[in-house]
Amino acid sequence: MSLAETQSRGEVTIRDLAKSFALDGQRLQVLRDLNLDIEAGESLAIVGASGSGKTTLLRVLAGLETADGGQVLIDGEPIQGVGTERAVIFQEPRLLPWLTVLGNVAFGLESRGVAKAEAQSRARHYIRLVGLQEFENAYPRQLSGGMAQRVGIARALTVQPEILLLDEPLGALDAMTKITMQEELARIWHDEKVTMVLVTHDLEEAIFLADRVLVLPKQRGAAPRLIDVDLPRPRDRNEPGFVAMRRRLMAEFGLH
Repeated sequence: MSLAETQSRGEVTIRDLAKSFALDGQRLQVLRDLNLDIEAGESLAIVGASGSGKTTLLRVLAGLETADGGQVLIDGEPIQGVGTERAVIFQEPRLLPWLTVLGNVAFGLESRGVAKAEAQSRARHYIRLVGLQEFENAYPRQLSGGMAQRVGIARALTVQPEILLLDEPLGALDAMTKITMQEELARIWHDEKVTMVLVTHDLEEAIFLADRVLVLPKQRGAAPRLIDVDLPRPRDRNEPGFVAMRRRLMAEFGLH
């Protein structure tokens, strides 16, 4: 059963969000007065220079960090730590080396008390979704980087989250594999209708995958920018509108 058949939730509301860290005896303000609404089923990319707060924002959404002030709501309810309605995919898939692909994908369900037969049945559905059905008995050491990341995506989807949070999930892949995986993520998002929040340094990746792009400034006190990606799907990187959007995002960072 797909996520689209089981839920249409996943709305995020952020109000006056603030987050700082202690650094050399002082407080370093990373996020300040951030307001944002993410619609259920939307794909949002977050871009910005190093230190702008991209990953911090994602970790707050995941419940892995606590905000200093403001509110973050999921479907109208405040976030209180990690929750089953959210799943996180990191740059490294962090697979358990002693488990097969099937075992890794089913692990989250089994650890929540789902019967082994049902957990494996659901796991096989998502293994097929990411195109690894011929490798369900393989171990992580036998997989390429792109295949391992597919396992991580399948594992996250198997618990049927409302919101998929991705922290530079394709950053460690080679150029050709990254393009293939971007196309896979676009297809999965379209098919599953899950809300997707993606942190990335890759402006093309943001344009290819997102409905909107949140640009976080590195300058303290500067306001974030929210840019609509009004391009038809599936997207063509060589289409004039795509090229123009890339130039617009580059201009946000003073690039040409």
